[in-house]
Amino acid sequence: MPTNDSANLAAALAALQRGEVIVFPTETLYGLGADALNFVAVEKVFQLKGRDANNPFPVLIADRAMLDTLVNEITPLAEKLMQHFWPGPLTLVLPARADIPRPLVNRQGGIGVRLSSQPIATELVRLLGHPLTATSANPSGQPGAQTVAQAKTYFAGKIDVYVDGGGLHSATGSTVAAVEHDKLRIIRAGEISSDALAAAVGQGVIET
Repeated sequence: MPTNDSANLAAALAALQRGEVIVFPTETLYGLGADALNFVAVEKVFQLKGRDANNPFPVLIADRAMLDTLVNEITPLAEKLMQHFWPGPLTLVLPARADIPRPLVNRQGGIGVRLSSQPIATELVRLLGHPLTATSANPSGQPGAQTVAQAKTYFAGKIDVYVDGGGLHSATGSTVAAVEHDKLRIIRAGEISSDALAAAVGQGVIET
């Protein structure tokens, strides 16, 4: 049964503020959530995930004001994509501000950001006041967790707080695409198809 009541959210928020990692629902899969501006907390996510520190995690934002604290350029193409697909399962890789923690930034200087359509996820980000890591709740190489029970099989004894949003049904996670001036490069196929992206911005804009 989902337990997304105020007490459960309060426990999750307190854990995030202490620098702990939680499991929480997104619009695609369950995620490993940590305060993305807390370096120690982000390192815990890398350790739990068993992921190369050179492969950064995307983050969730609560609103446009939070986005502006993370990126230094929002092109007309990025604006169009956000208007069409946010909130929703499209992670956009945009140029990161110079002061963004390095574990969040890829080799090209980009940071993956998304405004989730999952209300629990967005409320957690809003309450925290910082972006939240949004990598799927599974060790690297394992299937993404679609239920809290599945996440607990991966992280029992390692994570204390699980926010239950019920069963999730994505097999792919969010679509990840980098905005590079007037082109969109698809990094990972996901819930939003290349055809849907092309319908929004034009076929000639998409690079795969």
